[in-house]
Amino acid sequence: MTEKQFEAAVKLVRNMCIGKTKVNPGEIDKMHNGNWDVDNNAQCYMWCSFNSYKLMRKDNHLDKKSVETQLALLPENLHDYVVNCVEKCENAPQNYEDKCVAAYEYAKCMYFYDPEKYFLP
Repeated sequence: MTEKQFEAAVKLVRNMCIGKTKVNPGEIDKMHNGNWDVDNNAQCYMWCSFNSYKLMRKDNHLDKKSVETQLALLPENLHDYVVNCVEKCENAPQNYEDKCVAAYEYAKCMYFYDPEKYFLP
C-alpha cells in the first residue's frame, strides 16, 4: 500500500467511525494532540477503528495474527513502529471487560510510544 492509499484508508475509517459512534471530531483531534482526557464516544471511536481492521479479538485483547496481516499492508516506514507498539502495548488495557476502554488504552499506549508516528484514525 502506498502512503497515499494508506492515508485514504485511514480517512475512510475515521469518517465511518465518526458516523457510527457520533463522536465529536474535536475529541479525536485532542487524542492526536496528546490530550487523552476524552469522553466514552471517543473511546468507542477507537474500538470502531480497531474493529475496522479486525485488530481486537472478542475478549478485547489484541489479535496478533490480524496485526501481522495488516502489517503487510502498511507502508514500510511504519513496520518497526507497529511491531514495537504491539510488543510494548499488548497488555496496556487495565479493563478488558469494556471493548471501548480496552481499545482506548491500546491506542493511548501506541500514541505515547511515539507520538510522531502515531497513525490511528
